[in-house]
Amino acid sequence: MNKQADPPAGGSYIPLKIKKSIIILMKRIALLCLCILLSVSAFAKTPVFKYISITTDKGSCLLKLYNATPLHRDNFVKLVRTGYYDNLLFHRVINHFMVQGGDPDSRYAAQGQMLGEGGPGYTVNAEIQDTLFHKKGAIGAARDNNPAKASSGSQFYLVDGRVFTEAALDSLEQFKMKGRKFSEAQRKIYTTIGGTPHLDGNYTVFGELIKGGEVVDQIAAVKTDKQDRPVDNVKMQMKPLTRREALNLEREQQGLKAKNDFITRFFDIFSSQNY
Repeated sequence: MNKQADPPAGGSYIPLKIKKSIIILMKRIALLCLCILLSVSAFAKTPVFKYISITTDKGSCLLKLYNATPLHRDNFVKLVRTGYYDNLLFHRVINHFMVQGGDPDSRYAAQGQMLGEGGPGYTVNAEIQDTLFHKKGAIGAARDNNPAKASSGSQFYLVDGRVFTEAALDSLEQFKMKGRKFSEAQRKIYTTIGGTPHLDGNYTVFGELIKGGEVVDQIAAVKTDKQDRPVDNVKMQMKPLTRREALNLEREQQGLKAKNDFITRFFDIFSSQNY
């Protein structure tokens, strides 16, 4: 009979068979971790756009914010997440034109109090673009008469507007637009859906309503005082859509079903719902 070799002095002896088993187990654990990471990455898809839900006394609507105006998009999302807009008023309303809100002084404003000068204490650099214009349902940033056309840090308006004829647009070009011409895309929108074309080129448009346009019509039609403030307050609440809500919205827009199954919800645990 052959005599087994003695284990090395001063060390722990691990049989070769157990060593191989440990190596195989470690490889399997590493492979499992890699699969989990890849699965989380696959399920952690980021929505294309950011969306804001606005709830008012007249109903709810949903905003899509443009990626082409990142300064305004990110500032608006930041304020919404902090609850800045909750219980503020639509303080300036003009039928067939626009409804304006976002003045923090309106939260506890007395009846008849003049509003429209409040804000967070900063402005946002203009991001005016020819391809983003004042069609019905657009959201634009209010501003004072500063030469740089910088936007208010918080005040915004939703376009109600009206439909224009080609002749009316020709007249605006001649007398209001200072030589600027409406594009074919603008003319198509303004003669069908409508909007407020005379604001183009002067204010930053940074998003649009994708649901609830009728809510703006209802707010725009309320009775107002001589300062265009609604006689009966119209309040707002806002919240951003979560990552999963936004992903499901974009799936539905593509004709796909929303994903809310167990596996999706499980992997969502590992992803932030703010995006």
